[in-house]
Amino acid sequence: MRVRGDVYWTWADPTLHQRTHDETLEDGTYIDVQVRLSRTGGTQMFIGVYAPAGMALHEEAFDSRPGESMTRAMAWGVGYARKLATKSHEADALAASGR
Repeated sequence: MRVRGDVYWTWADPTLHQRTHDETLEDGTYIDVQVRLSRTGGTQMFIGVYAPAGMALHEEAFDSRPGESMTRAMAWGVGYARKLATKSHEADALAASGR
């Protein structure tokens, strides 16, 4: 179960239409990318990266993605979330090795 942080709850608005990409990576890290159109028609995005146990490793919200469609923002967001998850995993491995 994910433990959502303040960034998510500030961003969340169930009245707006959104698209979601959920993915569990090989190491159990979970990514959640959501894109939506604001009430004024602008593309907005949320990116969440969660540890296998559900704790938030990274949450980030974008109030505006100028010039991007929901599809384009989603593609960028998924790639970015995967990079964040990989960097988080590498940092954990370094900490465990004592470096």
